[in-house]
Amino acid sequence: MRFESPLIVIYVFWSIPVIIFFWIFFINRKRASMSSFVSSSLWHEMASSFSIRREYVKIALLSLSLLLLLGALARPQIGFQWKEVKRKGLDIIFAIDTSKSMLAQDISPNRLERTKMAVEYMLKQLKGDRIGLIVFSGEAFLQCPLTLDYEGFRVSLSDIDTDYISRGGTSISEAIMEAVRSYESGQRKYKVLILISDGEDLEGDALKAAHIAKEEKIKIFCIGVGSKGGSLLSVSDVNGNTTHIEDRNGQKVISRLNEKILKRIAFITGGAYIHSSGIDFGLNTIYQDKISIMDKRDIKGKMHKQYNEKFQIPLLLAAILLMLESYISNRRL
Repeated sequence: MRFESPLIVIYVFWSIPVIIFFWIFFINRKRASMSSFVSSSLWHEMASSFSIRREYVKIALLSLSLLLLLGALARPQIGFQWKEVKRKGLDIIFAIDTSKSMLAQDISPNRLERTKMAVEYMLKQLKGDRIGLIVFSGEAFLQCPLTLDYEGFRVSLSDIDTDYISRGGTSISEAIMEAVRSYESGQRKYKVLILISDGEDLEGDALKAAHIAKEEKIKIFCIGVGSKGGSLLSVSDVNGNTTHIEDRNGQKVISRLNEKILKRIAFITGGAYIHSSGIDFGLNTIYQDKISIMDKRDIKGKMHKQYNEKFQIPLLLAAILLMLESYISNRRL
């Protein structure tokens, strides 16, 4: 036998002396009250019709029924069966831009850190969806394969930064193609790619990759990170000193959001585009309005122990004892 709420069992154990003390106090208080209103000569005459033994029986029945009710709340369980818990969900891959332009601070604290915070928050809404993570700059890398292990995903997410991939630049096409390779072969739907980038595609052919994704039934939802006006790129050293990044000509680099390419990618694959702002990043809106209403497939679940609930037994016994207590009179027959 086991209890779903074992803490209540401890309460039951400690409540026994409390209940006994309470009823003894109640009986003594009752006697003292009667003595103050009835003379001693009449008390013995009245008490002759009162059965103290029956009173104790009633108290015992009430006390035992209370303990049984507490025991029912503890949910006793006897035996179990193995049961497969099936899940319905999608295969969702996050592709996060880790190029230097994601260091821009037009979104606090910067584009990349804000992205990581938004993805972390979105995980709280997912139930049964498998998730994966791709990081990309000049090339793309599958950081976390599709999994139901959300904690493992969080660890992979927290590790990424702009130095994770040595090759510089930005290649959205590489991110899309890595996602195509990451999905299981044979699945013709239930596949979602959430692409988070500032849209500065400097390499490859992102639109061609989008058409390939469409053929694979992958819907791409794009989040445009950054401001249209752009922001100076800067880096901080270990002492917290900030230095602006310069190009080969010594000019300070300004990173601007390129919404056009992100919108076209989303349109080609039947997804959606949202411009991220400082208040609403956009991930929750996309999930609630678009992704959550998509058809979901059955995902093989895990075997779990399903215990047999037996709270009905102490609950029934408590009800019987309460009925008995109500029928017992405290007067002598």
